[in-house]
Amino acid sequence: MSATTAVLLSSIARGASRPSPHKPERWRVADVEALFSLPFIDLLLRAQTVHRENFEANEVQLSTLLSIKTGGCPEDCGYCPQSAHHRAGVEAGQLMDVGAVVAAARAAQASGATRFCMGAAWRSPKARDMEKVADMVREVRALGLETCMTLGMLDARQAHELKEAGLDYYNHNLDSAPDFYGAIVTTRTYQERLDTLANVRDAGLRVCCGGIVGMGESRLQRAGLVAQLANQDPWPESVPINHLVPVPGTPLADAEPIDPFEFVRTIAVARITMPTSMVRLSAGREQMDDAVQALCFMAGANSIFYGDRLLTTANPQAARDMALFDRLGLTKTQVAR
Repeated sequence: MSATTAVLLSSIARGASRPSPHKPERWRVADVEALFSLPFIDLLLRAQTVHRENFEANEVQLSTLLSIKTGGCPEDCGYCPQSAHHRAGVEAGQLMDVGAVVAAARAAQASGATRFCMGAAWRSPKARDMEKVADMVREVRALGLETCMTLGMLDARQAHELKEAGLDYYNHNLDSAPDFYGAIVTTRTYQERLDTLANVRDAGLRVCCGGIVGMGESRLQRAGLVAQLANQDPWPESVPINHLVPVPGTPLADAEPIDPFEFVRTIAVARITMPTSMVRLSAGREQMDDAVQALCFMAGANSIFYGDRLLTTANPQAARDMALFDRLGLTKTQVAR
């Protein structure tokens, strides 16, 4: 290790800025960017060390994601084929029946999933939908699966209703750093996302919150996203890191692909800054080769979305995932966290 690297590692180990009595900020953006700038092998070593201090070294938790209401979303998120603003060929559908959702959850459980995530393409759920989604939560949880939902923005009452139904996690991603967000989404403010997360926390739900990389953001802006996540108090229990899947008909269809090593760096930095979180390797695995996925696990990813689809985009098939696990000596987490 060079003297420069040693000094940098020492500086980062002292870390993040000390909390002020008014705002407990654990990580400055500059500190997070310094992590990104470490030599690749040094960064992976540190991330793997942090990972082993907090989790079983070779376990990966499997989650399955089901779109319970697809398409027709009024938001204009530039990456999303479900937006009604884009012509990506995704037709608006109706909310699924509870029985069909439970059947999908049983199949996911039989394939080894311990968490079942349900997503609806809404700006926010309407009052008429809440009883039905609450029934989904109750029925899926009765199977012994952890439950997660992503339904758009929630007010305080809706968050408490989902908590009362037994929901374990609520997913609401920040997507990007605040200073890049306006280039991707204009119909929902960053503060509205933060307000939903506050409502989820206040209801006693655990938080699943991450972002998307490869949308044209800079490394500094990737650091800004991680800092936003790591400075939540507490930080999210589950952190999905999504690799942009460019979909024809969306504004980001022609986005320049991110360097695979930069994506792995993002996983490693998330692991270091949020050491007890489940860091989930999420959208975009279909376009990663096995070596890149292996590096992501080395960098501290310990959860994946498992199955054939993620809402409306392809995902590696289960057999391929299990073959990769066998080659790497990874095992499935047996107990839902």
